[in-house]
Amino acid sequence: MAGKRKVGIGHNQDPNDAIIELAADCRFDPERWSRVAWDWGEGALSSYDGPRAWQADIFTVIRDHLSDPSKRYEPLQISVASGHGIGKSACMGMLSNWAMSCWDDARVLTTANTENQLVTKTSPEIGKWFKLAITAGWFDVQIKSIKSRDPLHSDSWRQDFIPWSEHNTEAFAGLHNKGKIILLEFDEASRIHDNVWQVAEGAMTDEDTVIIWIVFGNPTRNSGRFRECFRRFRHRWVNRQIDSRTVPGTNKQFLQRLVDDHGEDSDLVKVRVRGQFPSQSAMQYISADDVDKARKVHLRREQYSFAPVIIGVDPAWTGDDNLEIMLRQGLYSKSLATLPRNDNDVEVANLIARLEDEHEADAVFVDAGYGTGIVSAGSVMGRSWRLIWFSGKATDPGFLNKRAEIIGGVKRWIKAGGAIDPADEGLYQDIIGPETVPRLDGKIQIESKEDMKERGLPSPNKLDALALTFSEPVAKRDRMQEQRTAAGQRYNAVTTDYDPLE
Repeated sequence: MAGKRKVGIGHNQDPNDAIIELAADCRFDPERWSRVAWDWGEGALSSYDGPRAWQADIFTVIRDHLSDPSKRYEPLQISVASGHGIGKSACMGMLSNWAMSCWDDARVLTTANTENQLVTKTSPEIGKWFKLAITAGWFDVQIKSIKSRDPLHSDSWRQDFIPWSEHNTEAFAGLHNKGKIILLEFDEASRIHDNVWQVAEGAMTDEDTVIIWIVFGNPTRNSGRFRECFRRFRHRWVNRQIDSRTVPGTNKQFLQRLVDDHGEDSDLVKVRVRGQFPSQSAMQYISADDVDKARKVHLRREQYSFAPVIIGVDPAWTGDDNLEIMLRQGLYSKSLATLPRNDNDVEVANLIARLEDEHEADAVFVDAGYGTGIVSAGSVMGRSWRLIWFSGKATDPGFLNKRAEIIGGVKRWIKAGGAIDPADEGLYQDIIGPETVPRLDGKIQIESKEDMKERGLPSPNKLDALALTFSEPVAKRDRMQEQRTAAGQRYNAVTTDYDPLE
């Protein structure tokens, strides 16, 4: 029987009893289970003497977490970014088998970036590790599920392979297993919609339950929730980034060829070899490296005070969006207001007018899509704000439309030394989020807000508000001359109306 030597079965002992005892002993120790549950060095595993070092490291992280009673029932979240060919599916297979073998009524849910990836690669690979394990006889392994053969527990003791959908997340919302174990696995996580991540967090709420959420992926994209495991939410995750060259069994000659051809610091090598996120994803318009530099720029007032003050206003276009008001003066930028959607145009216009006066703005540009009423209200107040149609014609023929052109202005401004508030995470995410849309005519087209929402990213309202400040050339107003002109007009009005004979 597979694993008999390692389990230590006596002559008069039921083999299954010994395996049950071993599984109970490994309940909190997937690292030990990974060494004893498979016949390493034999048969299909003849080329391997045990799990790879990085896999053993993951199992050790889980073991150490579970061995501490004070932390055991705190959700453990592990994110693994890697180059190609390191054995991610094998790690998921061993981990899944440990949860299903060592815990009664374990619930395991696995998803991947696409249904094809899930059913043709992820599921068969995980199933292979179940079939090779010493507990192979305990489970019914199918493409869409792995279930206990115990007829009283087949519905409660199971692993399910479920394709994700941002419009249908019930399977993730209903993942509860109070008092037992939940294992949630994401394969190729960089392409899983942010909505699925958000709903999956609902599985983190069961009390007195061991909850492990582990995500794997090649770091192909510089935005989205997988990227944020290593950046904005890194304090919530145990992070690992695995270089394919450090892992046995990978094609070292091919990997070195990639390094030789493209360079150690090229984005291709970062993603496919080093397990590092790219400086700029393939379709990403403004690179994260450039925006990171913009967050570190510190300007003295004299470095921008000579420039005109320009305000950009991007009204909310759906109920879950915010109205954003941004100020730019030369290389300096600042968020002036972030408000929930407000259909009271007069109220919004009054706010903009107050900010215009407070900051002595030289121009105010408003997105025409949902801003026509706001500008009309401003006109009644004597304000000369400009409507900008994002779909309008660009001045530069290299851009498809006005929106692409003014976002291009943001890109040039950042490269020229523009500064953004390092604490403004929303602006940062908005700037790095948009991707370009390939076109045969070579014009630069930025994906729409709708397309970004389909990818699970929020509408980049702060970016659009900042971009509006690049809509047209603006000269600094001579306020002293304006005051003198206004005073002269008032004087002329008085003297014109004066009749000395009356």
